[in-house]
Amino acid sequence: MKRDIILAGVGGQGILSIATVIGDAALSEGLYLKQAEVHGMSQRGGDVQSNLRLSSEPIHSDLIPKGGADLIISLEPMEALRYMEYLKEDGWIVTSSVPFVNIPNYPALEEVLAHVQAFEHHVLLDVEQLAKEAGAPAQAANMVLLGASIPMLGIEYDKVIAGVKRIFERKGEKVVSANIAAIEAGYKAVK
Repeated sequence: MKRDIILAGVGGQGILSIATVIGDAALSEGLYLKQAEVHGMSQRGGDVQSNLRLSSEPIHSDLIPKGGADLIISLEPMEALRYMEYLKEDGWIVTSSVPFVNIPNYPALEEVLAHVQAFEHHVLLDVEQLAKEAGAPAQAANMVLLGASIPMLGIEYDKVIAGVKRIFERKGEKVVSANIAAIEAGYKAVK
């Protein structure tokens, strides 16, 4: 098993939480893991990107080469497009359909979404709306996106849920339950 994943978004959206949960689930499956993070110029509002490499064999580099990513998981559609050159020809894009407009010259949303939809393997979801419908706060949108990505991860659903429980248990049962509900909503949306 080998998966090279690029996680992308804007500071404060929870990209690194997604990476932490995937990493925990991968380790529980006995996989090797390498991760490299790139934070934007500001904590909130700057671009955030993480290379996450999982494999049943040892991994020698923590960076994904251009054309080498199996999956782009993005909480912001334009950020997904920023890393398209890293995606394999048969790779997947799983992204939010709702932009985080943090620049004055953000392109027309229809144009951004058309570029995503032009790619054969894509999942485009309003993750904030799905989180709300699941009874989770909008901040759990990142977990909806994670849930939608599970079929492409090559990691068992139950391992991801166990990872959420371990990582968020210190925040209390209410937070754990909200995150699990959000993951289920994303997972069901793509099933």
